[in-house]
Amino acid sequence: MKQSPETVYALAFGAHPDDVELSCGATLLKIISEGKSVTVCDLTRGEMGTLGTPETRKSEAETAAQLMGYQSRTTLDLGDSKLFNTEENLAEIIKVIRQFRPHVVFANSPDERHPDHIKASRLVTDACYYAGLQQLATTINADAQEPHRPKHLLYYIQFKHLEPDIIVDISKTFVASRKGVLAFNSQFYKSGITESKKTMINRPEFLTGLEARARYFGEQIGVHYGEGFKLSSILGVKSFTGTF
Repeated sequence: MKQSPETVYALAFGAHPDDVELSCGATLLKIISEGKSVTVCDLTRGEMGTLGTPETRKSEAETAAQLMGYQSRTTLDLGDSKLFNTEENLAEIIKVIRQFRPHVVFANSPDERHPDHIKASRLVTDACYYAGLQQLATTINADAQEPHRPKHLLYYIQFKHLEPDIIVDISKTFVASRKGVLAFNSQFYKSGITESKKTMINRPEFLTGLEARARYFGEQIGVHYGEGFKLSSILGVKSFTGTF
């Protein structure tokens, strides 16, 4: 039996819960505001994180999904700090791609500070290609899945300052996207935190830095806020006047 597809416009992958919200949440809200559907897939439960338990992070991810208006949120358990490019891990991601059949996929950047982000980027990149192979069989609940290869794969920008290939105007959705970010309350600054519990993202200036980056990217295209992305391939223009 063949599985019935759950077609969405955009599927955003993150190595950990909160990657998506911190890096492309406002763009996802822009897509939703334009009448398109969005779903998110976290590759791990974030169980190796310094702060919060897997249960806490699961609850926070569910809250963020509700606040952001995603069609759904899937959490795989591929192993925080163990995101190796194995046949088994690829198969799990391919199943998600074939289940939702997205037009656009968002993923971690291949050039990043966190090793899990780099590994996640490679896994999703490979899975997007392999998901289109006719001879590669996958099933969900014993139902065979149809091949599907997304039209576009975009890498969002996280810790490293990378020059984007495109910048999306998020002036109308940036403020609302902060609700999705702040849903991950366990990960951010609280007074009295001990030295052993300090991380890159629970510094008091971290959230201010996120806004500064959005302001910087916005300035590059003459708007208030922007989110930048690297493209996985050359973008072809079919309608010149529709693009420019």
